[in-house]
Amino acid sequence: MKRCGWATKEPNITYHDKEWGRPQHNDRKLFEFLILEGAQAGLSWETILKRRDGYKKAFSNFDVLKVSKYSQKNVSKLLKDESIIRNKLKINSAINNAKQFLKIQEEFGSFDRYLWDFVDYKPIKNKFKNLSELPASTEISEKLSKDLKKHGFSFVGPTICYALMQAIGMVNDHTQDCFLYQK
Repeated sequence: MKRCGWATKEPNITYHDKEWGRPQHNDRKLFEFLILEGAQAGLSWETILKRRDGYKKAFSNFDVLKVSKYSQKNVSKLLKDESIIRNKLKINSAINNAKQFLKIQEEFGSFDRYLWDFVDYKPIKNKFKNLSELPASTEISEKLSKDLKKHGFSFVGPTICYALMQAIGMVNDHTQDCFLYQK
């Protein structure tokens, strides 16, 4: 079975086959991916996938309301948690982004509605033949990044936003030879 070139070993294979690029509309899952993509900045996705269970536990099963109420005591505890990336800026960003996420939900009805509006509620299906063709960012991810920053989010640069868009299926970046391309 032919997969995208980055899915060559676990946990990447399972993630690729079961999640990556599939349209996601559940706000809790969208919050999870927002946290994980921010944590991934400067690291490999494999590093984050290996710590995913740690993030799930550390960030209250990605309950945005609970995370939005995290205090400095929570931050201190998380900085000692070896099951996640112990970066103070990224931890504080996750808490800040939870607060902003709630504001987006209130303003737009859901984070899903806010995000998917950037692609007119329909996934963009790209036609890349190999990994080297995949962009790090696009005009839409730049627009999303600027808007998220305007709403007070952090760790949401254009590259992180594009990775988020790929993860949640706003764009289909499976290469044409991948068995999931048509799906």
